[in-house]
Amino acid sequence: QVQLVESGGGLVQAGGSLRLSCAASGRTFSRTRMGWFRQAPGKEREAVATISWSGDSTYYADSVKGRFTISRDIAKNTVYLQMNSLKPEDTAVYYCATESYYTGLSLATESGYNYWGQGTQVTVSS
Repeated sequence: QVQLVESGGGLVQAGGSLRLSCAASGRTFSRTRMGWFRQAPGKEREAVATISWSGDSTYYADSVKGRFTISRDIAKNTVYLQMNSLKPEDTAVYYCATESYYTGLSLATESGYNYWGQGTQVTVSS
């Protein structure tokens, strides 16, 4: 089993920044993708940013390109999401996710994630 614990959410004014962290513990697997997803009230969950095992490849939703940066520290089993120039429409619960085994799926594919964190609320006020 893998446990994912997110932190770093909160309330911020539009234009501000937040950094989310997701620490993985338990049995982790090499070559697996990790990603950040979000779900706003009344909306479907969407992928925000994903990253390869090595960190060399990333994927971003169009809505966050140029504002968000995903990174990971393999030694610490931690993935980060730096969010800058936040907008009210970024308000959502943000979830961290990873695969239970190497699937070889594209970073742009939302399927294949087996483990999810409990989520952290991000609220951006206008």
